[in-house]
Amino acid sequence: MTAAARHGTTWLGLDPAHPFGIHTLPYGSFTTQDAPARRVGVAIGDQVLDLTAAAGALLPGDAALFAAGTLDPLLAAGPDTWARVRAAVTDWLGDERHRTAVEPLLRPAGSVDLHLPFTVADYVDFYASEHHATALGRMFRPDGDPLTPNWKHLPIGYHGRAGTVVPSGTPVVRPTGQRRTPEGNVVLAASARLDIEAEVGFVVGTPSTPGRPVPLADAGRHLFGVCLVNDWSARDIQAWEYVPLGPFLGKSFATSVSPWVVPLAALGHARTAPPPRDPRPLPYLDDTADPAAEPWGLDLTLRVTLNGHPVSAPPFAAMYWTAAQQLAHLTVNGASLRTGDLLASGTVSGPGPGERGSLIELTANGGSPLTLPDGSTRGFLEDGDEVVITADAPGPGGTRIGLGEVRGRIAPAVSSPS
Repeated sequence: MTAAARHGTTWLGLDPAHPFGIHTLPYGSFTTQDAPARRVGVAIGDQVLDLTAAAGALLPGDAALFAAGTLDPLLAAGPDTWARVRAAVTDWLGDERHRTAVEPLLRPAGSVDLHLPFTVADYVDFYASEHHATALGRMFRPDGDPLTPNWKHLPIGYHGRAGTVVPSGTPVVRPTGQRRTPEGNVVLAASARLDIEAEVGFVVGTPSTPGRPVPLADAGRHLFGVCLVNDWSARDIQAWEYVPLGPFLGKSFATSVSPWVVPLAALGHARTAPPPRDPRPLPYLDDTADPAAEPWGLDLTLRVTLNGHPVSAPPFAAMYWTAAQQLAHLTVNGASLRTGDLLASGTVSGPGPGERGSLIELTANGGSPLTLPDGSTRGFLEDGDEVVITADAPGPGGTRIGLGEVRGRIAPAVSSPS
């Protein structure tokens, strides 16, 4: 890596404060109007480097990884390849001697169409925020312990529907399902309590062997990077269906993800100590027992806007269970990882009123609606509402690492059978 790249400068003349600077370099999949075949891209400033073309010219030994236009082959290639490709791209963009070859392969970000960056193999959604779990527990179990007895012993989660994970910008059709009215009638109707869940997703690269758990210390061999997730939730459908087996139709209609996957290698300066755990977890989850396990959370700040109005800034550093612990628990029974598995953190919420990652928390289950600048109020989402979640993290030398955005607009429900 050149000295310029190490210091965050490039021949592109970027503002060092740009969230997609040379220290970020997230990967995605794109097309252009004049070239409909999908290509792998790397975001740099307000441009996108055509990595499919660049690798063919400058990294021919790895060119096959990008030929299909998705991240799937790169994810499967493993940590050594991830590091080699990232170092090469950093060199191309940081060293003036590559300018002649690379500059023609840059596209304005506004001129490309972004797609789902990888094929989602399995999708698992966790429930890792103590603040979120406590808030919902107090709401729905006011006379009992807000946390269930198992919550501090294992990362609670459920298996979602990979086929309805959609890229940012995809319209979210209001779901229809069974729900119970306030009068106690059971009806099939469009959800009236449509919500968001601001989350962080971890993307699995290399698979694991069936029947062999993945220990905490091996998380870095399998986890490639991070994206943003909005786990849209129909609270009224969910409330009627979730006992005894958990979320089903209230969650499976759509999960939106950001189009850029930020490598974990970009987030070294964002690593932070997770909160204290009491009681101490069982050994396979105890990241304080083995120095090789390197306990870490991530100091990410999420920001949620509703119709352009900021409503929340959830702090990811407060999450109780880490991605490594979630990975260890997911595989402890012998379940294997596959390339493209998506592990979502669960709703990110902090202790403060402006740090909650869902409307059900922000509005006290609809009882204290938000007031928007135009004077309208929201307990839950209305048709036409647009939610945007962004995030960033500390980078080297006081820079910020951007995670891009995940956005979605609510479309009206389609007609359904009675």
